[in-house]
Amino acid sequence: MKNLIVTLEYPPQIGGIANYIYNLCSHLPSDQVVVYAPAHKQQVEFDKKNTWKTYRLNPYWNFIWPKWLRLFFQISTLVEVEKIDMLYVNHVLPVGYVAYLIKKFKKIQYTLFLHGTDIEMATNHPAKRKKFIKLVRNAKTVVVNSEFLKNKIQNFVENLSDVRVVYPCPSDKFFDRSIVDPSELSLLRSRLALNGKKVVITVARMVEGKGFPHLINALPEILKKVPNLVWLVVGDGPKSKEIFEMIQKKSLQNVVRFLGSIDTTQLVKYYHLADLFVLLTHKDENHEEGWGTVFLEAAACGLPVVAGRVGGVEEAVLHNQTGLIVDTYQSQKVAEDIIKLLTNEELSKQLGEAARLRVVDNFRWEKEVLKLN
Repeated sequence: MKNLIVTLEYPPQIGGIANYIYNLCSHLPSDQVVVYAPAHKQQVEFDKKNTWKTYRLNPYWNFIWPKWLRLFFQISTLVEVEKIDMLYVNHVLPVGYVAYLIKKFKKIQYTLFLHGTDIEMATNHPAKRKKFIKLVRNAKTVVVNSEFLKNKIQNFVENLSDVRVVYPCPSDKFFDRSIVDPSELSLLRSRLALNGKKVVITVARMVEGKGFPHLINALPEILKKVPNLVWLVVGDGPKSKEIFEMIQKKSLQNVVRFLGSIDTTQLVKYYHLADLFVLLTHKDENHEEGWGTVFLEAAACGLPVVAGRVGGVEEAVLHNQTGLIVDTYQSQKVAEDIIKLLTNEELSKQLGEAARLRVVDNFRWEKEVLKLN
């Protein structure tokens, strides 16, 4: 069966959905995969490294409504040229409209991949709700990234016959110890002034729901017990200015190292600089974390985790087994748990090793893609 994966987020673009789709492509037979993705200025160099075929096009018209109709004609052509048997559709709105029309006119089925934010965007807008339900019901299979999201979509759209959980897993690079060069780590430690420090790392977009302000507020209390603490922050986003200002107001500039966005190959190295991964996820008015691949990335590198209790996070992190789940809004308890893992090396090592073994045994892409068969 030949599958056309249609996505609006794809590397070299950095992001959770882009990584998910790239890893999915990497673990399917390359002769069964064709990718449709938006144009990117680094696409030629990136795409030539891959064994599957990728089409890079602009999916929207500027002056014709609906703008996504251009995508419909593009996908219609690719279905014929590549002799496609199945569409793998991401971004239910608007790509789902295209898939529905392709099914109607060309009798090509589609599998719908839901990542969490797409469900919320649709369900929070009454005008889009009926369209969303129609597109979900017409999918041959619905794929979600956690049991939490599976329950959520089944409660919202009744009587779905085929909903499958395909867990987003760390890239294979996180299991390749050969790319972690001790001498290179030593240079990174020196460059970031980490020698003799206890290092906490956070990897996330700077958006609402990731808990950056909560950790900033807890840092002064943590520093009383762990004065040699350094916090590595990997990521960027619309809340970055607000977060920088909070750091300055609390005079924490010497504690925090902002590293910006980092690609996967380099990111592995930064995880290996750390003693603890912290991401204080929480629900906000528009979003609830459906999963959390970064928790598994940290685990693959042997790090214990402190995670905020929300959505599907408790599937990615097992409380008191691979890390600690906290109520992000209980600042004192958050500080106490972080201090505990930074000062109790035996407990930290125990949780980190259990986390690593769990990921190695249970969260590998080569196993997850079998669920699509």
